Amino acid sequence: MREAVITVKNMVKKFGDFMANDNLNFEVYKGEIFGFLGANGAGKTTAIRILCGLSTPTSGEMKVAGFDIYRETEKIKRNIGYMSQKFSLYEDLTINENIRFYGGIYGIKPEERKRRSKLMLDRLELTPYADRKIGDLPLGWKQKLAFSIAILHEPDIVFLDEPTGGVDPVTRRQFWNLIYEAVERGITVFVTTHYMDEAEYCDRVSIMDEGKIVVLDTPDALKKQFNAANMDEVFVKIARTSPPTPLPNGEGRK
Repeated sequence: MREAVITVKNMVKKFGDFMANDNLNFEVYKGEIFGFLGANGAGKTTAIRILCGLSTPTSGEMKVAGFDIYRETEKIKRNIGYMSQKFSLYEDLTINENIRFYGGIYGIKPEERKRRSKLMLDRLELTPYADRKIGDLPLGWKQKLAFSIAILHEPDIVFLDEPTGGVDPVTRRQFWNLIYEAVERGITVFVTTHYMDEAEYCDRVSIMDEGKIVVLDTPDALKKQFNAANMDEVFVKIARTSPPTPLPNGEGRK
């Protein structure tokens, strides 16, 4: 039996009358790459913020890395990594300064931090640039560095919120190689992306629409279910069959 490191039962998040997450139910298993997909406004980032302990759900039962989302948020934060759409690195600090800062937050002892930092910078081929400010780095370098720092403390789970936005296909492929390396070290990856080709790299994929999970399965099973050649076709077919969203004036979403 596979070990669930994230368990979500009936997750609901409301902002006034707006339902951002509508009774979500799913599990994420240890060591897998779990794709969390959907169009803008589908509710992906809201759900991630809840699972990271950064936002409180309206209702539901959730555990992350074995800890309760209501009572043990600090324990959750110590056992996860998080890379947001805006990377969360300090652009006016150097690479080394960012590593020292986050290493301190993660509670990594100085000698161990230095060891991990050297391994990370050598792997990324960034050792010659360790004293360069983050703001001076190319976007692709920032993304790979932000991911590597997010898992510097070897967390159980890392949450990646659209981590490859805005970069070229070669850099995206390099980024995914880093994800595979993390999984080989036992880290579970929870990732959102707008690139449907990246869904093919995931072990399982859920697709959200209007706050609900519409489908959840392996990429191969979803392509078979929707008679699609690729995940892009799956996404398009789901979008075409979704009902329009009622607007306040009674019109439907175009």
